[in-house]
Amino acid sequence: MLTKRIIPCLDVKEGRVVKGIQFVQLRDAGDPVELARFYDEQGADELVFLDISASVEGRKTMVGVVQSVASELAIPFTVGGGINSLEDMKRILRAGADKVSLNTAAVNDPNLITEGAKFFGSQCIVVAIDAKYDEELGSWRVYTHGGRKPSEWEVIAWAKEVVKLGAGEILLTSMDSDGEKKGFDLALTKAVSESVSIPVIASGGAGNAEHFAEAFLDGKADAALAASIFHYKETSVSEVKAYIKEKGVPVR
Repeated sequence: MLTKRIIPCLDVKEGRVVKGIQFVQLRDAGDPVELARFYDEQGADELVFLDISASVEGRKTMVGVVQSVASELAIPFTVGGGINSLEDMKRILRAGADKVSLNTAAVNDPNLITEGAKFFGSQCIVVAIDAKYDEELGSWRVYTHGGRKPSEWEVIAWAKEVVKLGAGEILLTSMDSDGEKKGFDLALTKAVSESVSIPVIASGGAGNAEHFAEAFLDGKADAALAASIFHYKETSVSEVKAYIKEKGVPVR
């Protein structure tokens, strides 16, 4: 088993870190630069920064904030939100990001995944999939625009497609579990992890260290991401790592 990664996530709106439940009811969680510094010192394996209103508001990710955050980090740094072209990717990577995350733009223009992978390498291209269970579909549906719009894509089919197109990693968020702190959606995580050959980051629902162990052991995830439990200091990266190590899961 490869070593598993623990990844804090900064959902940023108007320059501040926010956190909500099922993508709504957002509340302030602090300054992104201060939090980045804190997680770097705490031993996080990576950091994800998502400008959550960029696709909805149709503007570019905040390059200045990205630069400030990157200057605090010695760990890999992924940035997403409002990235719609190769030029946008260049701008974000030049600002200090190691990877870019595509979500709405990838669904709207799948070629963007291939272009990015050819230009920067697959390792730089993360496709974020926001998934919500759909009774009619009998499976999970892909949502775009910060979870506001259902797409035509079923999640497993889209996950396989993004691998073909050249994505290097999938950031998989369960909208049903997001912010609920009742655990990751293990059925969703396992289904996607077992259907693709690239790493899958589980996201949505972390409430304690045990949930991370479940994501790795039962959900077959390669990494697990959380926001509020770290931001509000309900647990720490080091506590989570110690717990999952005890469970026999190799961590960095």
